[in-house]
Amino acid sequence: MSYLAPIHRPTCVRHAVKLELLRPNEVILLEKIRPVSSQTDQIFIGTDRNMYFTVSWDAVNHRLRTEKSIFDQVDNASRESELQNRCLVDPLGCYMALLLYEGTVTFLPLSSKPNRKNAAIPGTPGEPLPARISDWFVRSCAFLHPREKDKEQFKLAILFEDLRQKVCMSVRALDYHAAAGAHPDRVELENVLVARDDIELGASHLIPVAAPAYGVLVLAETTISYFEDLDGDPLTEPLEEAAQFVAWTPVEKFRWLLGDDYGKLYLLMLLLERNGEVSGWKLDKIGQTSRASVLVYLHDGYIFVGSSQGDSQVARIHDGGLEVVQTISNIAPVLDFTVMDMGSRSGEGQTSEYSSGQARIVTGSGVFGDGSLRSVRSGVGLEEQGILGELDHATDLFALRSRPSSQYDDILVISFVNETRVFHFGADGDIEEQTDFKSLMLSEATLLLASLANGRIVQVTHSAARLIESENAMVVSEWADQAGQPITAASANNNCLVLAIGGQAVVTFQINEELKFNARQQFDEENQVSCVHMSNVDPGTCYIGFWQGSSIRMADVATLQSWRKFVMSDDPFSVPRSILLIQLLAGEKPTLIVAMANGEVITFSVDLESRLLSSKKVTVLGTQQANLRAIPRQDEVSSVFATCEHPSLIYGSGGYIVYSAVTAENATSVCAFNSELCPGAIAVATPEDVRIASVDTERTTHVQTLHVGELVRRIAYSPSLKAFGIGTIHRSLSGTIETVRSRFRLVDEVLFKELDTFDLNEEELVESAIRADISEDSGDLVERFVVGTTYKDEEQGEVKGRILVFAVTRERTLRLITALPVNGACRALGCIDGNIVAALMRTVVIYALRSAHLQKLCAYRTPTHPVDIAIHAPTNKIAIADVMKSISVATYIPPSSTDPKSTTYKLVETARHFQTAWCTAVAHVGEDTWLTSESEGNLMVLYQDTNALSADDRYRLRVVSEIRLGEIVNRIRPLSIQTPLSAPVLPKAVIATVEGGVYFVGFIGPAYLDLLMRLQSALAPLVESLGHVPFNSYRAFRNKVREEEEPERFVDGELVESFLELDARAQEKIVKNLGRVAAEKGGVDGVKELLERLRRLH
Repeated sequence: MSYLAPIHRPTCVRHAVKLELLRPNEVILLEKIRPVSSQTDQIFIGTDRNMYFTVSWDAVNHRLRTEKSIFDQVDNASRESELQNRCLVDPLGCYMALLLYEGTVTFLPLSSKPNRKNAAIPGTPGEPLPARISDWFVRSCAFLHPREKDKEQFKLAILFEDLRQKVCMSVRALDYHAAAGAHPDRVELENVLVARDDIELGASHLIPVAAPAYGVLVLAETTISYFEDLDGDPLTEPLEEAAQFVAWTPVEKFRWLLGDDYGKLYLLMLLLERNGEVSGWKLDKIGQTSRASVLVYLHDGYIFVGSSQGDSQVARIHDGGLEVVQTISNIAPVLDFTVMDMGSRSGEGQTSEYSSGQARIVTGSGVFGDGSLRSVRSGVGLEEQGILGELDHATDLFALRSRPSSQYDDILVISFVNETRVFHFGADGDIEEQTDFKSLMLSEATLLLASLANGRIVQVTHSAARLIESENAMVVSEWADQAGQPITAASANNNCLVLAIGGQAVVTFQINEELKFNARQQFDEENQVSCVHMSNVDPGTCYIGFWQGSSIRMADVATLQSWRKFVMSDDPFSVPRSILLIQLLAGEKPTLIVAMANGEVITFSVDLESRLLSSKKVTVLGTQQANLRAIPRQDEVSSVFATCEHPSLIYGSGGYIVYSAVTAENATSVCAFNSELCPGAIAVATPEDVRIASVDTERTTHVQTLHVGELVRRIAYSPSLKAFGIGTIHRSLSGTIETVRSRFRLVDEVLFKELDTFDLNEEELVESAIRADISEDSGDLVERFVVGTTYKDEEQGEVKGRILVFAVTRERTLRLITALPVNGACRALGCIDGNIVAALMRTVVIYALRSAHLQKLCAYRTPTHPVDIAIHAPTNKIAIADVMKSISVATYIPPSSTDPKSTTYKLVETARHFQTAWCTAVAHVGEDTWLTSESEGNLMVLYQDTNALSADDRYRLRVVSEIRLGEIVNRIRPLSIQTPLSAPVLPKAVIATVEGGVYFVGFIGPAYLDLLMRLQSALAPLVESLGHVPFNSYRAFRNKVREEEEPERFVDGELVESFLELDARAQEKIVKNLGRVAAEKGGVDGVKELLERLRRLH
């Protein structure tokens, strides 16, 4: 029933190591081990489904290969670790320790002597051996370097918090007992060598120290302590400034890099005397980075900073400090987001097929100092190389070469409404405007300008056509209509030129030597010409589009005799406005592309011998006509840049024509501009300027960043105001005092410029924010921003909050209308029937705005704490996501307009999901259908059957689809898009996660459900995943209450779309096994075409 596919994959970095995976390259990954017989390292990977495995690099097949898998290490009787799972290897490489559950350490022997049959390869993990410990709430742990006198004794130091909330450290000896008789191998940690409870409360990390110093360093918030004799007195020195260390990595034997919670990077050096004794330590601040989740020292002063709260970075340490040499974009965690620019065609009776490239997703990403706004869009990217300013309202662009023998374009000709301007691009980057160039007519707009194969230049303006010798700039010949009729359209190939005269005549010329007249055809008023086209692909054919009849004609260039007439659409008002015959697909027939005035783009396959068109396909790019320009690619094929309100690149991929949005929202015209400085670039005209940009050949996900420097907690978007309302939280540290302040800001949509700001009270934080149409005293709906907050009342010791209502003035400033104190935090807000819906502590309340005050209308008591709400206004239903009790649905019942005695507002529970689920977000995605997420990374689609026979069945929300995403969802935004009912997947929602993932969720059309479900089942066994993790197990619902064996009526888009990557024989075999359901959709070709359409969704 449901379809899940990624728009932006997770980018959060939490674990990394340096290892020799690809000799001699260095790759950053998780944990490393090296078998004795191997010249390269292996990676040890653990999953949240208690599956652990090692992988190595297969140099022959150029991919990762699973070496050993260890499945099902779940311990239902134990409590999961409070902090993140840990993995560490002892200094001698004999044991690997895993801390997965409180009170348990799991050891994997790294076999050094294969002493029995089927023993492990030396250096690879053996069977897991659990050992119980009494140390819970572990903060850090480390294997200590063994001293010479007891080098066979392995010691594990553990930093933990006891039940009295004291920070303690213990050192335990590892005792390994080999199998004897019926007794298997076992490991014990019962021998406690050292136990101390005098560690600083803010201690967070243990760093083992190698010989000759030995011992361990303890990092705390105000001190760093060195313990040589672990049960003796430590060497403790205070920090100059308090710091909360979050990551460390070794640089040399007695030097380490430390990262703190504010993104500061330090170099810690242990000071040793000549006899090897430690005399102290030195800590130097060397720079600022993103807040590190993991640090890895690479080599030669280079360090990798992996971050889960900001961009990951590669930095270089030098004498002057720290230099960031590479930034790896990370949008995690996504705390909130909004979906913009959907390009809907409401009210027009015609719908376009959705593509994620039509939508711009703006996220609130990062934490505190790493906070930012990110614009995420799936499409073909443009990277600007230069801008020509003060060239507004250019109508067309053309590229020339000043020397015919040159392989690079160096002349850019820009046409305006009443003039043409010429710019020369030098090899050194200088740009100079030319007042005269090769006898071009510059006093009027240029319709066509092209370099011919013989080195000449053809130029067409509204008044004349001119053929120019490039070498001496001499005008070879010139033609103008004798009756003075203007030229309205023009096109040329290397041999011929076609002109539309006054919209009622077409003239063709040979242009090999001069403008030699071929033929002229006059049309009556009922057949006026809308566009013309000629191509080198079919040099003897001219294509003519007409304003009436939605038709085009295929004619002979020499005589203009019409060979074929084709009707593009049944709609007589659908007019062809741009035509292009081009080789899109290598080795296939050429493609005819026709852009219509209503925003449709129609493609045909052209048989050049029979001159017949076939394989008609219609795609809607927007509401206005698209202008088509060819962009050359390699292998004698080209792409097509379509400029319209949703600029798109049309290109061939895998034997299919692909439409992809382009990140050039304001483009009005383009042309290929293969300059020496920017090979393969294009020139792009916008309403403000002209830009030179490099363009991707295919679609990828693009992220643009606006650094805010504050945590962006909530985003509300107003299309009418062209502005965002964002709630931010700023954190600062002064000495040992940390200050947190919050504010609500009005930000311009285009420039992201702050228009106004409203500071909240001290210690008050933004919890929720929406844009809503609120009913005021007059009864009219007015646009308002509504903000919910939270703060702690120090006098009463309770958590409280406020609801703030803002208006935006004509000067684009915020004006506070009212502020209402409420009990508990205002976690979520919504709007229904012009009233405000607020999710408070254990209750959902509806307020009306009357006389600049919020008046309570009704309330609904929730089981525990609501964390999100979703409103379906047509049915007055409100879905409430509870932090423990899943989803309940309440119906808002206003007073009856026909009953004068009815004055009571009600909020009545009408449905409930009775399973336990710690929900995080909810959205309405269909009639009586809701999409929700829960805290263990699962998605569920819930449905209320209002037509069921019994009241109990009508009251119960049942699960109709479920899948494990594996990431915690922070926000779900529904999509309201008109799409054809025949579409294979109907877009319903976008979700964003803590890990930085953005996903598309849709409902599968009934006609395609059986095919996609069967295809997923057929492909699942073929997935070669790392660790040999079965697909069904990977995607099956799982939480602490229940665990399923496979996803339920949910299709994984990445899996089914992987069918396109299989070889032809494998595809044919799968489709044959699918039987009639695949044959009805056209067999292999039909399935491939369907999956290409689905791929365009995200």
